[in-house]
Amino acid sequence: MASAIENVEKETEKVLHKFKSLKDHGDKNLSELIQQIESYQRDLSILTSPDCPLTDIQCQLLLDNVIKKTRNTISQFSTEHRDIHSSVSRIGKAIDKNFISDYVCVGNESLFDQGKNNEILNKVIVEHFLRQGRSDIAEKLIQESKLDIDTNDKIPYIKMNKILDALRNRNLQPALEWAQTHRDQLVKSNSDFEFKLHRLQFIELLRGGIENQWKLITYSRSHFTPFAQRYQAEIKALMGSLMYLRSGIEKSPYQYLLDPNNWVEICHMFTKEACSLLEVSVDSPLSVTFNAGCIALPALINIKQAIQQRNVNDVWSSRDELPIEIDVTRKCHYHSIFACPILRQQSCDSNPPMRLQCGHVISRDALNKLSNGSKLKCPYCPAEQNPADARLIYF
Repeated sequence: MASAIENVEKETEKVLHKFKSLKDHGDKNLSELIQQIESYQRDLSILTSPDCPLTDIQCQLLLDNVIKKTRNTISQFSTEHRDIHSSVSRIGKAIDKNFISDYVCVGNESLFDQGKNNEILNKVIVEHFLRQGRSDIAEKLIQESKLDIDTNDKIPYIKMNKILDALRNRNLQPALEWAQTHRDQLVKSNSDFEFKLHRLQFIELLRGGIENQWKLITYSRSHFTPFAQRYQAEIKALMGSLMYLRSGIEKSPYQYLLDPNNWVEICHMFTKEACSLLEVSVDSPLSVTFNAGCIALPALINIKQAIQQRNVNDVWSSRDELPIEIDVTRKCHYHSIFACPILRQQSCDSNPPMRLQCGHVISRDALNKLSNGSKLKCPYCPAEQNPADARLIYF
């Protein structure tokens, strides 16, 4: 998908460059043509006067020359304009070439025919909009799809987005109240969030200059004491910045404290901590699934086309498995994946991983193929055992 977008962007950039060149060239030619016509108008007024020394034939030749030059310029404009049309049409061809609209061949048409699956999809979309702070859209979808979603499931997302909105407006108070309410859970997870909030509040007071000196000292005494042992070095740096209040923090070695990225970082940090307490992933399942699909689709479409061209349709017989291995990057990994070291197949519900008595793990299909009655020799060590003693493993 990324390469397809890049290819289309290249064609678009070429057209934009041509448009700019055409405009610059056209403005120049048009300006020259206007000057020429104005000059010819002056000459024409002289030629039509009774005192003109030129004959009628010479005057006619001069006028024909003027008309010819004007027509040549207009013709050049028309030709260059036609060239732009061909360049624009190449963008459409690039889109058709790089973006295939027929995704049905790699999809499961009957997947959402079942009411239960359709309901699950709608719930995932609702959760995505709640995470984005678009509760109005989420409520409309709940109403139209007749979903039964408990209000208590929606409230945490609404609160989270209110706090995020406050942080984006540089208001730390709602986040501080949230951190104090969930202090025990944050401490248990070894989180830095509450200290980072107080640090950022201290930095905002620093911006006030020397007038906030006593406020800064009072704030540090009342809020940094519980964190003194763990964040000793950072607190020392914050207190050291007080020496430059009069001359200005912007011109001191502590100017890095005023980095506006601190607010972006605190927003990301709050989202991570809030999602952790809600026991949900930071990215919504819908966005993760969409990104994984964008990565996988080109490879699946290519392999499907190759299968159809070579007339080997039985190679990919099941819609529940992939015919090739696809790397969807670490961002889309949320659980362990087991691939059988014997058959080189990824485990699934019908072929789960099995732990042998010796501790080695193979797939159930490999276990059945290696078994000889009530005997099984481990393919990795000399141990012999009964296949019935193998145990199913859950990742």
